[in-house]
Amino acid sequence: MPGTSKEEENARFEALVAEAAAVSVDGWDFSWLDGRATEQRPSWGYARAMADRLGRAQAALDIQTGGGEVLASAPKLPPVTVATESWPPNIARATALLHPRGAVVVADADEPPLPFGDAAFDLVVSRHPVTTWWAEIARVLKPGGTYFSQQVGPASVFELVEYFLGPQPPGARGARDPRRARADAEAAGLEVVDLRLETLRTEFFDIGAVVYFLRKVIWMVPGFTVEQYRPQLAALHHLIETEGPFVAHTTRFLIEARKPQQP
Repeated sequence: MPGTSKEEENARFEALVAEAAAVSVDGWDFSWLDGRATEQRPSWGYARAMADRLGRAQAALDIQTGGGEVLASAPKLPPVTVATESWPPNIARATALLHPRGAVVVADADEPPLPFGDAAFDLVVSRHPVTTWWAEIARVLKPGGTYFSQQVGPASVFELVEYFLGPQPPGARGARDPRRARADAEAAGLEVVDLRLETLRTEFFDIGAVVYFLRKVIWMVPGFTVEQYRPQLAALHHLIETEGPFVAHTTRFLIEARKPQQP
């Protein structure tokens, strides 16, 4: 901030970092960042579109549900609703949130095979899965069933990633390409009926927001700790305080794929 002494800037840095390092990062609720960071939302409105499909389904599976917040936002759940999650704090959070809605939370390692029989669901959804196991999704879908997912796209928030890790190789920048998702879905026998990619503006207004984000989205800077990256955090804090928000760009893609009806 203009006119702020070095001592005041350092004190503010320590206070913001300590606050962000202490807050819980359980679940997939980012409301702690309200007023501290903004992320432009994709135009398609995933939660609303997911809720519409859930309202018409008979049996649905939410893969990697996190704390169950997105699934629980749907006004109506199918008669059979199941969610999977691997991280114990999220499992407990999702169970408390979803069981009163009649949904079952299954502790799962997020690796094949999915713990369900063939053709168990007419709808499978997933918001921001770490990995999409296309063959397993195709297996558990009923003929005519749908997979509907919003996913992190290529080089998402890489301005922040590369600030801490340095320039990333082409393979890292090109990972999570929606064209690869289409090819993998089709290789599993699914028909892609919708595929959209958007680049969205993200702003971090203080260093606490950066610390919280990197603690919560652990794959951005693997192994991130405040202690390891304190010099970079201090330099970024000074940059934000003197020049304004740190700007990055998020990429998201929407994919909807259908399992063909059997002859």
